[in-house]
Amino acid sequence: MAKDLAKALADLKEDEAVAITREKLDAGADPIGVLAEAGKGMETVGARFSKGEYFIPDLVYSGEILKRIRELVLPKLKGGVGASKTGGKVIIATVAGDIHDIGKDIVVFMLDVSGFQVYDMGVDVPIQKIVDKIKETGATVVGLSGFLTLAYDAMKQTIDAVKKAGLREKTRIMIGGGQITPEIVKYTGADAYGKDAVEGVAIARKWLPAK
Repeated sequence: MAKDLAKALADLKEDEAVAITREKLDAGADPIGVLAEAGKGMETVGARFSKGEYFIPDLVYSGEILKRIRELVLPKLKGGVGASKTGGKVIIATVAGDIHDIGKDIVVFMLDVSGFQVYDMGVDVPIQKIVDKIKETGATVVGLSGFLTLAYDAMKQTIDAVKKAGLREKTRIMIGGGQITPEIVKYTGADAYGKDAVEGVAIARKWLPAK
């Protein structure tokens, strides 16, 4: 059997992807590394979707495969990396106008098992809802996700709304998804961007050091 989990997932080969995951975990592979491989596969799925090679049903199916992989990886993480809670609160949302949750779900999962208290707001989240959630939870870290280019304006508008609400000074905001660049970070007014879930967790750790 091929050992390329990213390729199996990207090619939507569910049984093969699950079998490779089991094999890697049984052999003692680093669970975070397995998740990172799955993340690469999902990035390929996203790229194929953007090129018109994949369609919405393919995105949904890839998400189901990812869920099965996560179910296998989770027991290997609990009691390990996920045992030490930082107490840090992180809000994650796919911005208004965008319904993609593949990248967001990976980030949410990895933040959770890394010890953060994560508030997953879902997709196509209205700007005011995010502002209200910051007020409600007192979270000081917010992750805004978006795959479509139209998400950049929604990210900017959300960050502007956080600033208008008087919450920007105590709130660190990272963005991710699609073709995010330093220029997009500057345009939206965000503090940083994560090129993948692993980097997103690293940024959160930097902003919310373990107590």
